[in-house]
Amino acid sequence: MREGAAARRERVLEAVRARGQVRVTALAEELGVSVVTLRRDVEELARRGEVQRGHGVARSLSAVPEQRGAPPVDASAPAVGLIVPEHHSYLFEAVRGARAALEEAGVRMALHIARHHPGAEEAMARQALEQGARGLLVSPRWRGAEAAALDAQWLAGLPVPAVLMERRPAPGSPLHAHDSVCSDHWYGAHLALDHLVSLGHRRIVLAARDDSPTARTLRAAFAQIAAQCPEIEEWAVVLTAGSAAASAPDPTRRPGTDEHEASLVDLRAVLREYGATAAVLHADVDALMLVQQLREGGVRVPEDCSVVAYDDVVAALGSPPLTAVAPPTEAIGRAAAELLLHRVGRPTGAAPEAVRRVELLPELKVRGSAVRAPAG
Repeated sequence: MREGAAARRERVLEAVRARGQVRVTALAEELGVSVVTLRRDVEELARRGEVQRGHGVARSLSAVPEQRGAPPVDASAPAVGLIVPEHHSYLFEAVRGARAALEEAGVRMALHIARHHPGAEEAMARQALEQGARGLLVSPRWRGAEAAALDAQWLAGLPVPAVLMERRPAPGSPLHAHDSVCSDHWYGAHLALDHLVSLGHRRIVLAARDDSPTARTLRAAFAQIAAQCPEIEEWAVVLTAGSAAASAPDPTRRPGTDEHEASLVDLRAVLREYGATAAVLHADVDALMLVQQLREGGVRVPEDCSVVAYDDVVAALGSPPLTAVAPPTEAIGRAAAELLLHRVGRPTGAAPEAVRRVELLPELKVRGSAVRAPAG
């Protein structure tokens, strides 16, 4: 007899409560159901307040007395080092995903926070190695191509296995043949534009930052997709901090200027210039501030302008809650950690394995800040 939805969801709930956190794909295989079915079960359980949803996982709302099958973490054993830039909330869930994977394997994680100045990540890597790190997960800030090129030299020469996390090596660089796990931001741009086009929007702008690999990839992808989409009549890419087009340098940024010091672009003026009825905004914090800026200028969201945020760190907390493209940052951290564990666990002298460049796809979280384009 086929198992009913209620009985199956009870089994899902029991598994989550017993283990603390389960991966949807793994539990679907264990229960003999499709991933789509199990994802719906998790969504229903989350709606009822019985579990917490994450990117590809379901978590218990209560403490777990004992993680079954997970070995204890030996605090005296060499750790895996994880290097991330300071004040980077986007990577918080990636850190959490990496930590969960490492702890499940009984491996301690040592977190190293790199300050915002040249050479900071290299200094943190040197510190981690001096402390006996057996491998490194690294997510450099890479404000520009020059910084990425400088980091590529020392990263390629590390004496321990290392995996780049949410960073894509430049083609032909010393890191091109280097393990990496990142989001497919081209697909994320596609999700945002496809959603807005399906709602009848034909004039769309992207306002994005210019200080991270994610921002640069998103801007390039948006321009490519918009230019090739026959339904889009007019599009533009502008820098979030400044009014210059993406093809020109940002006139508001000075050397050494902090990322939050430069004033935000006048989005209302940009919308008026291009006759745009929709905007994609990167990143979340800027999106919330730009929506507030529009409101203060008499532009209503979503009635006058539909908005899709990119990152989904705080987009759901906006007023209104913002529809957002959500990169799978927690899954990125977990996958990067699992790949690194595979590398450090290989026996000395084993035959070389192919380098792995893993890309995970974002998803669209629809919350109502994007509606059908105004008639006419």
